[in-house]
Amino acid sequence: MFDKIYVEKELTHSPITENILKRFKSSEVVIIDNYEEVFQKVKKPYLQKRETLNLFVAQKKGALVKEAPDAYGLSGEPHYYFINAYNCIYECNYCYLQGYFHSPDLVFFINHEEITQAIEDTIHRHQEVSDKGIWFHAGEFSDSLALSHLTQDLESYIDVFKRNPRAYLEFRTKSANTRALEDISPLPNVITSFSLSPADKIKDNDLKTPSLNTRLAAIKKLRDKGHPIALHFDPIIYTDDIVESYEEMLELIIETIPLTEVEYISLGVVRFTKDVYKQVKMNYPESEYFYSELITSHDNKVKYPRPMRLWLLGKIKELCLKYGAKKESVYLCMEE
Repeated sequence: MFDKIYVEKELTHSPITENILKRFKSSEVVIIDNYEEVFQKVKKPYLQKRETLNLFVAQKKGALVKEAPDAYGLSGEPHYYFINAYNCIYECNYCYLQGYFHSPDLVFFINHEEITQAIEDTIHRHQEVSDKGIWFHAGEFSDSLALSHLTQDLESYIDVFKRNPRAYLEFRTKSANTRALEDISPLPNVITSFSLSPADKIKDNDLKTPSLNTRLAAIKKLRDKGHPIALHFDPIIYTDDIVESYEEMLELIIETIPLTEVEYISLGVVRFTKDVYKQVKMNYPESEYFYSELITSHDNKVKYPRPMRLWLLGKIKELCLKYGAKKESVYLCMEE
């Protein structure tokens, strides 16, 4: 899986490092002082990940918890994300990571104690001035579950939220790698959210990811064990049969979990920063979202014109309500 594994010197004897190296005995191991001395120093094309992929085992320095942008989650409470990894094994052709880093190589930040302490400090600062809840999201720069058997971090993060029931943790994923979560007792404030698209859209755009049916099977496993579930329909990509394809998907979803039991559903259209848009056009010039009009919006994002976005989001929201979702549980991601 990995051509080379770069390990920061201070982490060579970490149990997590040892577990990773044991699993990938054929990978060349390179000991370094600091991952930043190597990662991104030479620009590596995004699609080179199909041929060679490296892994960095490192410590995250600086800001470990960051405030999320507006409309990132349910409104009314503050949202943050924490950084425990960079990049992803999947290859979604709209992914903003292809224009964010100068390399597709993976970075695991395994200083989990420091990251969890930063989360807990943020919770305590918030609770000193407010009685509202507070949210933390994993999966901003990587898939939060896909390689959790390697990062071995889920339990340490969940422990923070066991101690802080008025704080909420969301694992965002397209993975079906739920084994570690299945072995952990569910908490009402720890939510696993699955990004879903119609089956043909996953096949066309979510390259190397589990199929819709496989993701639904993972949802069923977690739901049966009592874990709270949320859904992301994001990005929604316009096609002539958009309403029919989402209706078909929703019919499959409610066979797995009633929408009344889903914590929330976020809806978002395909969107890019200008840098990401250039990379996407270069890497995937035949992608179907280029068949529709895309404009540079007031927020400097490249996306569908506002009337088209609102029509799309409105149609999919209507379908969610038709199939049982509570009105207050459906929100527009990065739009409202």
